[in-house]
Amino acid sequence: MLTDRILSRTAVTPRRTAVAAMALTGLLALVVATARAGDLPAFSRGRGVVQVPRLHECAGGRLTPLGTVRSSDGRQWTVPAANHWQQGPRAADLYNECNGVRPGNFAQADLATVPVVEVDADGEVVTGYLMADNYFELHVNGKLIGVDAVPFTPFNSAVVRFRVKRPYTLAVQLVDWEENLGLGTEAGNGGPHPGDGGFIARFSDGTVTDGSWKAQSFYIAPLGSPAEVIERGNVHDTSALGRSYPQAPALAACGEDCYAAHYPLPERWQLPRFNDTLWPAAELYTHAEMGLGQPAYRNVSEAFGDARVIWSRNLVLDNLVLVRKRVR
Repeated sequence: MLTDRILSRTAVTPRRTAVAAMALTGLLALVVATARAGDLPAFSRGRGVVQVPRLHECAGGRLTPLGTVRSSDGRQWTVPAANHWQQGPRAADLYNECNGVRPGNFAQADLATVPVVEVDADGEVVTGYLMADNYFELHVNGKLIGVDAVPFTPFNSAVVRFRVKRPYTLAVQLVDWEENLGLGTEAGNGGPHPGDGGFIARFSDGTVTDGSWKAQSFYIAPLGSPAEVIERGNVHDTSALGRSYPQAPALAACGEDCYAAHYPLPERWQLPRFNDTLWPAAELYTHAEMGLGQPAYRNVSEAFGDARVIWSRNLVLDNLVLVRKRVR
């Protein structure tokens, strides 16, 4: 209940201009939180501390900061999310302006050099095509197969190959990146505004993103008040604020005073034995809501077939989302 939530303001701290390699490694290896606090979120308020000013460099790309914020109960959270971008295997490029990979159509895409990651030695080879707004990490049966090559922008799409036996479990961490850490907003003309997410994928064994996937949110911002998150069983409901543009507010009226809701990631959520039955079903969104007019999708749309755009309950406010699918 809201009366059980103790709230305090998080002080604004100036951005650090550099970070030691040891500190960076420690940050990226950080467990988001070790203590569980039931199903209620912890809340932070205000801007977080920037630890890495720019995680990724690309001409024309947005700043990709990474940092931490403290909630009122003293826990520290990585924002927008702890990730494996520096250490994990990069997914091969389907379309990636940063690396000069710009096929005019799917037939021009170079798929011959995509490595096969072995999950099961006696399994079948599955090819997957993935695009996230903004970032994904793909696990198969708990093994990290590939991380998105571009954490923020320019928008890109990726291809992976892995050898696995059925049944198997796809588990994906999805992040809608932010420039104003802890506030859940991006910079832009007219003032800070919440970004929106989206994930679409198709696999050569017939698996596609659709409403049969599970999806749960773990970082929700920007919020004008903690009361804007309504806990309905295992659903973190902010639908009253609008679930996608144009219904969702275009600008964050809370500015530097925005609240953010944080939920600890469950242990071993990537593994097949993890019980996701209580997670909500993934929500479906349109191509327009995800902004799939980008050439990273448009030029290679044949790769995605009839896959649908999925996310959690709120495409705009949910910034860290886990999705899972059991393939039988």
